[in-house]
Amino acid sequence: MSALFNVLIAIAVVALILVRQFKPQQLSGSRWWVVPAVLGFLAVKDGGLIDPHHHAASVTLLGAELVIGVLMGVGWAWTTKIWTESDGTVWSRGTKATAGVWVAGIVLRVGLAGLGAVAGIHMGTGAVLLALAASLLVRGGVLMWRARPALTSYGVAAEGSPRQVWKDRV
Repeated sequence: MSALFNVLIAIAVVALILVRQFKPQQLSGSRWWVVPAVLGFLAVKDGGLIDPHHHAASVTLLGAELVIGVLMGVGWAWTTKIWTESDGTVWSRGTKATAGVWVAGIVLRVGLAGLGAVAGIHMGTGAVLLALAASLLVRGGVLMWRARPALTSYGVAAEGSPRQVWKDRV
């Protein structure tokens, strides 16, 4: 795929995430890993994650990008509000602190990109997609871990008698 296509995918995913992050959304225990897996696949599929002319420096920058992505995912998940409704559904929504995590992550990533550009290191768009995939994967995992007690009790009536639970599809 072309670099332009990867950039457009990254922008579309970030825009979708930002819009959805600050609206309440129901958590479920399935498929939270699909989007990060697709982004990770797109990132490594074409190669070009490492600049062959600056191998060690580009590996270092990629590692730093991934560390920032993981830390951003952890911060994002820990600043997200999680609550359970009276019907037992579990919901989440980003807070002002979540927005701060996003701003800090973007500033750090732009700084890394600038540092790489000054050093003459060519980092492809795959590095951005891979770091975004890492952020989403870690965020989803930590959110599911934080919501685990509420999610495991979902489907049990207040009286303690189990009831069948399924997800309605529209």
